[in-house]
Amino acid sequence: MVPLRDDNPVSITPVVTYGLIGLNIAVFVFQLGLSREGLDGFFDAWALVPNQLTDSFQGALQAPASEWITLVSSQFLHGGFFHVGGNLLYLWVFGNNIEDRLGHVKFLIFYLGCGALAGLTQWVFDPSSTVPTIGASGAIAGVMGAYILRFPRAHIVTLIPLIIFFTTVRIPAIFFLGFWFVQQALFSIASLSTETNLGAGGVAYWAHSGGFVFGLILGPLLGLMRSRPGSARR
Repeated sequence: MVPLRDDNPVSITPVVTYGLIGLNIAVFVFQLGLSREGLDGFFDAWALVPNQLTDSFQGALQAPASEWITLVSSQFLHGGFFHVGGNLLYLWVFGNNIEDRLGHVKFLIFYLGCGALAGLTQWVFDPSSTVPTIGASGAIAGVMGAYILRFPRAHIVTLIPLIIFFTTVRIPAIFFLGFWFVQQALFSIASLSTETNLGAGGVAYWAHSGGFVFGLILGPLLGLMRSRPGSARR
């Protein structure tokens, strides 16, 4: 399933959205050049590791402030081509409209804030995990939460594979994104009964659910529901 938005034109160039996509790609290319040992060390330094964040709260680490940095830096790390590709596709589809409504600076604050709060949500439910939490999914989930609130009647042209060919259907955003959130929430609850709250396949479902909810909250606080002067209207 590949979403392709077909409405809600933007009136400004979404430079922050493009910049975030470019930065994620640049970091991923850098990761590809690392050895296995180098990549493990890179993740250990810049990924969000819940038990290290817990230790920083308890004063067990010499430089606890650095662990807070991982709430942001982990958003630019990815575990593979499909991971980074899927995340950046959703950012490209939904990010430009939210940036158009919030403006460049507020959108950057919103994006990084949702990502950090998503990481904290994952930490709350599994503070002793030693598994690094990486990826832009939490921040992008926040963008999706803001999108469903601001553009519930927008249509998402969705590419669906049918055995040997593809077809497209137009799905209202409120159903497309609503179904996505319910799915993530159910997986989050199910993960409580597993050994690790990262769930099946190492997916941080709590971060996804948390990012979506915080997107619903932070968006209006930053002026999402107000029309910007000169903004394109449907």
